Amino acid sequence: MFKEKIIIRLSKISFFFILFVLILTVSAYLTLTFIIKSEDKVVVPDLVGKDVVLILEMLSDLGLNTKIKGSEYSNSIPKNHVIFQEPEPGSEIKKRRDVRIIISKGTKKILMPNLKGLSLQHARLIIEENGLSLNKLSNTYSKNTKKDEIISQFPSPGIIIKREAFVNLLVSTGIRPNIYKMPDIKGQSLEEAISLIESFNLLPGEIKFLFIEEKAENTIIDQLPLSGHIVIEGTHVNITINRKAGNKNHKYLCSTEGVTLFKYRLKYGFLKKHIRLRLNIFGVSNDIFDSFMEPGEEIWTLIPRNKDATILLYEDARLIKTEVFDSW
Repeated sequence: MFKEKIIIRLSKISFFFILFVLILTVSAYLTLTFIIKSEDKVVVPDLVGKDVVLILEMLSDLGLNTKIKGSEYSNSIPKNHVIFQEPEPGSEIKKRRDVRIIISKGTKKILMPNLKGLSLQHARLIIEENGLSLNKLSNTYSKNTKKDEIISQFPSPGIIIKREAFVNLLVSTGIRPNIYKMPDIKGQSLEEAISLIESFNLLPGEIKFLFIEEKAENTIIDQLPLSGHIVIEGTHVNITINRKAGNKNHKYLCSTEGVTLFKYRLKYGFLKKHIRLRLNIFGVSNDIFDSFMEPGEEIWTLIPRNKDATILLYEDARLIKTEVFDSW
């Protein structure tokens, strides 16, 4: 009888122990599930009126995605700030869900910005940033405004305008270049002609060759623009020289296959000289050497000999040598 009582008591203790463990397990499971579910949800903050960059960081830290639905004009919300959000502030949503926002484009009406004196590139940026459109672009010379800077604008600065309005600009092309009467260079040597051309701030252009027996050899027989015509500084002058083709008797002339070698040695002295070599070939003029050289130093350059070419050598901006190389 005593043994039976002990067995019964042990059975009750075991039952209550198992029940206690079961209750503890279920309670722990429910608590953990609640915590996990609580951690999986976040409260949506109030985004209206806040800067969009700040919002992107804020929502990213909360584990939420930002979706921009669009943009609208607003008289109360500054540009690039939030006008509207969905879900509303205080809503509980799961992480990795989307929060949709609408961004302000600023006020519909603005004061026309002052573009005068700005570079054209800078003015374009300001026009774009304010939601305006460039309509008409005009150019004119100006003594007081640098090249590519804005002289005037329409609408005028300070006027209230709507965004997406059109803007017209007048842009400076710099100081008006000097105008000259084209000199007569016919009958002159190439050196004399180029010196005269450059004294008028004109540039040597294409150099051609044509031989006419009754005219002096190696002199200018034609020019373009013609003498007496009005030209502006910087104009290229094309020249035709009375010269036979195939003349190989040139100073500084050494031949190699396909090219001709031009050589020049500076005079001895104490100061460096600024040497510039300009090659006229195929109707195009280009600088092929432009540097300072020591006294007594020699410069060598190869000239293609499959086409008539002319070398113009300048020393300290003064033309001191021209050399014509005929094709053969």
